[in-house]
Amino acid sequence: MRRKRVLNYKKELEAAAKSMILIHEPQVLIKMIVRMIVQRVGVKHAGILLHHKDKDTYVLTVSRGEKGLKVPAGFVRMDADNPLISFFRKGYYKNLSAKQGILEFRSLQRQMKNNELDLKTSHLIEKAIYQMEIFETEVCVPSFFGNDLLGILLLGAKQDNGRFRQDELDFFGALASDVAMALRNAQLFRDLEDELQKRRSLFIHTTVALAAAVDAKDHYTHGHISRVTNYSLAIGEKLREGGDFDDNFMENLHIASLLHDIGKIGTPEKLLNKTSELTMGERKIMQKHVLDGVTILQSIKELGGALAGVKYHHERYDGKGYPDGLEGKQIPLLASIIAVADTFDAMTTDRPYRKAMSKEEARMELKRCSGSQFDPEVVRAALEGL
Repeated sequence: MRRKRVLNYKKELEAAAKSMILIHEPQVLIKMIVRMIVQRVGVKHAGILLHHKDKDTYVLTVSRGEKGLKVPAGFVRMDADNPLISFFRKGYYKNLSAKQGILEFRSLQRQMKNNELDLKTSHLIEKAIYQMEIFETEVCVPSFFGNDLLGILLLGAKQDNGRFRQDELDFFGALASDVAMALRNAQLFRDLEDELQKRRSLFIHTTVALAAAVDAKDHYTHGHISRVTNYSLAIGEKLREGGDFDDNFMENLHIASLLHDIGKIGTPEKLLNKTSELTMGERKIMQKHVLDGVTILQSIKELGGALAGVKYHHERYDGKGYPDGLEGKQIPLLASIIAVADTFDAMTTDRPYRKAMSKEEARMELKRCSGSQFDPEVVRAALEGL
């Protein structure tokens, strides 16, 4: 006769703990735990009631096991006053002889039959037993972090219908403790990500507000910054299709294109709104806006990756641009993209001294200036994306 393999629960626990460390998504974590219990320990079904802090309720989030026995995920929702939840949250489990507050159906029945419990505990246990019967649960294992009940592991009968051994119950208790730690770590990780996302959102909104302040100064180019940003991102996406650009590059491009003219806050409005050609002296004042932009932004460390786009978007591929006369691939790609987007918008927008070109005419002009004013690679992407 084939002998049943006995699990080494210490090794199982160590393996599970190592896996938990790597998982920052609570849903993935509990799916892994429930699957492991069903497959390795050999129970007919298992699920986890997980605490939802916003509504202070416990929901059967994950369920696995034999069809017809397992309770469908999402089907069970228990409020804080549910007998099973109250039993753990109000500390009645401490009145039991069971280790780690684990409720075992048969043991509870025995204690009730032998009148081993005080009246109040007995009354609540009777209701908890009824809950366990409804869901065909043999064992309930609480998962605490400090005094907070994060979840309850619900286990059905074993495949062989035998009683759970003490080493198995000990394993479930230790596992629940590790799960609580991992769940709390995962939640903290999620909260951190949410906080970073909120800060990023606030940062982007502040950036947009700064850009709008510049846009409002120039009566003749209203909407220029948002258009240049959209054109820049379209070109960036085209370049991304054929290159290895990560999300940071696109975020820096987004911010740099929004802020590329931020230095114009310090440019006299009479120059920004002048309808005739600028004199050489006025042109030099106007050209200062790129360095003024860097001065304004350089103290904000979060903008470090975007500064090159602000500083160098008026450089030319042939080296005849400003402020540093960079040429060819010396010019950062962020700046080369914004240069094309900026010029394309200027050509396709009405100005007091000339009418706008059509988009097709502007594309032809970009093509003509490819390799002299503009990076040919960026022009190719612009011709495809704009």
